Amino acid sequence: MKETMKRNILTFIAAGAIALGGFVIVQAQPGPGGGGRWHGHGLQGITKQLNLTSDQETKVQPIVDAAKPQLAAIHQEAMQKAKGVIDSSLSQIRPLLTADQQKKLDAIQKAHQDMMNAHKELHDAMQQ
Repeated sequence: MKETMKRNILTFIAAGAIALGGFVIVQAQPGPGGGGRWHGHGLQGITKQLNLTSDQETKVQPIVDAAKPQLAAIHQEAMQKAKGVIDSSLSQIRPLLTADQQKKLDAIQKAHQDMMNAHKELHDAMQQ
């Protein structure tokens, strides 16, 4: 029973770390026309789906642009808090794991970091 519980906890934390990675990927990034864009979500996505007239777009775009830095700041703060919770949880769980489980956790964390680095490289290359 204890091994199953450890495995479930490790799986939960790994899933959380992967989800956090996915969440990071969705952060505000410059899109066409400059400024941040939420990959089809949020205000920019809604305005595209509404098929606004050019007059409406002219009036709506400054509102969307003004919200972008606020949304980016909220997102960044949430990411930092989520990372703190995950890091704290992992530091409490790690001593409960066997040596093999700790190695597996290390591999999961490294793979996650590698994925995040690759995504950042891809994003940076696309911005050039």
